Amino acid sequence: MLLGAGQLQVPDYIVLVGYFVLILGVGVYFYRYMKGMKDYFSGGNNIPWWLSGVSFYMSSFSVAAFVQYSALAYKYGWVSVTLFWTTVPATLVSVLLFAKKWRRARIGSPVEYLENRYSPALRQLFAWEGLPVRIVDDALKMVAIAMLVSAGLGVGRMEALFYSGVIILAYTVMGGLWAVAVTDFIQFVVMMVAVVILVPITVAKAGGIGTAISNMGDGFLNPIHPEFDWTYVLSLMLLVILAYSSINWSLIQRYYCVPKEKDAIKVGWLVIALFIVGPPLILIPAMLAPQFLVVGKGQEVYALLCTQLLPAGMVGLVIAAMFAATMSMLSSDYNVCAAVLTNDVYGRLFRREASQKQLVLVGRLMTALVGMVVLGMASLMVSFTGEDLFRSMVQLFSVFTPPVAIPMLLGLLWPRMNNAGGLAGFLAGVTVGIALFFLLDDPAHLLGLTSKKETFLIIYTIAVTSGVMVSVSLVFPAGASERQRAEEFLRRLKVPIGQLQEDKATVGERGTGAISPFRVVGISVALIGVLMLAILPYTTDKLAFGLDLGIALVLLVIGGLTAWRSKSGTIPENSEPVIGES
Repeated sequence: MLLGAGQLQVPDYIVLVGYFVLILGVGVYFYRYMKGMKDYFSGGNNIPWWLSGVSFYMSSFSVAAFVQYSALAYKYGWVSVTLFWTTVPATLVSVLLFAKKWRRARIGSPVEYLENRYSPALRQLFAWEGLPVRIVDDALKMVAIAMLVSAGLGVGRMEALFYSGVIILAYTVMGGLWAVAVTDFIQFVVMMVAVVILVPITVAKAGGIGTAISNMGDGFLNPIHPEFDWTYVLSLMLLVILAYSSINWSLIQRYYCVPKEKDAIKVGWLVIALFIVGPPLILIPAMLAPQFLVVGKGQEVYALLCTQLLPAGMVGLVIAAMFAATMSMLSSDYNVCAAVLTNDVYGRLFRREASQKQLVLVGRLMTALVGMVVLGMASLMVSFTGEDLFRSMVQLFSVFTPPVAIPMLLGLLWPRMNNAGGLAGFLAGVTVGIALFFLLDDPAHLLGLTSKKETFLIIYTIAVTSGVMVSVSLVFPAGASERQRAEEFLRRLKVPIGQLQEDKATVGERGTGAISPFRVVGISVALIGVLMLAILPYTTDKLAFGLDLGIALVLLVIGGLTAWRSKSGTIPENSEPVIGES
């Protein structure tokens, strides 16, 4: 534990309490706007592209950036950035091949289209398979945030789990996807402020840029490392490409929650830009830390950097930023998992005629259920370390991503892909993946591969899944009824949004037409600036004082201008939101 209870100072608690009150306030604000299932799970397909893009970015990683990747950066150097950068080609593939298709699918959950493309059975299978995988992954991320909250606040990990889980669940249950997207933007601002402050302070502590670079160990700036060679990096990249375009439900949700197809494309390009710039900024402090900091076993690099280098108040800010990274991903996952449970399970199997009011209530209950299950699962994993978490998540997705991702993607791209092929490939891929996971500890002797279990699992699970799916689809063509459903679905993918009658019919279902995100985003950004001004009296370091003051003033100006923009950005009540292409 890096800090004992009570060692945080008053300004740190001012920042933390103010931040959490702000986040919960957003959930309360959007509570009244959630009139129907489309509002709660899709934002009424009316969320601006810039808000959805930032939400995509924040939902695509968690405190992993501060716990797992920073542990790798401290130990191995630049290879941590290389591993993080696998998200760039993954997002590029998703935006070029799938963003427009996901918007044109006209869906309320990521697995909804499977019923028309394949069969009701495959839709239910992938829904039920995807839920436990996402829940286990979320539990691993809850453990990561508990590590940092525990270290920063001087409380036990179980206490940190409980408090973190309750806060995330509260605003997600209340405000649905709108609350998730807006809080993601707020959390992005907090995270970027924390990073912008910590990077120059760390560089200064290391003696300046030139000295810091010259003092790095041999190979510390190499893009790869013997522990993570090109085979590992490329196999991880392939896994992330599959996940970002298919089974990472919360990211797919960001493509279909925007008004227009062009907006979906803009979402992807914004995320690519953020992923190019973000990882180096986040990980540079951890890479420089070995030059002046000894991190013991069980200690987290980022938390230790903060307590050693930052003045009072800013420690609380960075803890809030690290908390924010995981809050974004978990709240997104809670919302989209609840969407699958509500739309694909409850609404499809139990109450097809349920009213919109009932579906919103069920959605809130399902969100709470998912959050509580994640907390329970996380409580069983609290002893993991940062590197343990990284490897565990990669291995988990190595087994379960390809069998689901490949049929979902081929269903959008390859007309001959059918239900029999999807089912056979799924069963074969999962069977082989689980068998390899438990039976093989050192696969180096097979095909000359690296001994990393994750690499072996990724390559073989993808190969088996793809081979079986393609072979079965070619040998056993779809029947007439399945072929007719699939052809109709694929025809719909070619029709732009706004040109089908159902596109116009859904306008009446949207209760969020009067929402302007500019006001709540602008006020929130300005309040973050106010929090930073509040800790100025406690900041004695000149560099930290200047950074704090400058950033606070910038946030106040941006927040004020954004809130003022709400006067012209609000959609009048009862007007028709734009749903077609401009």
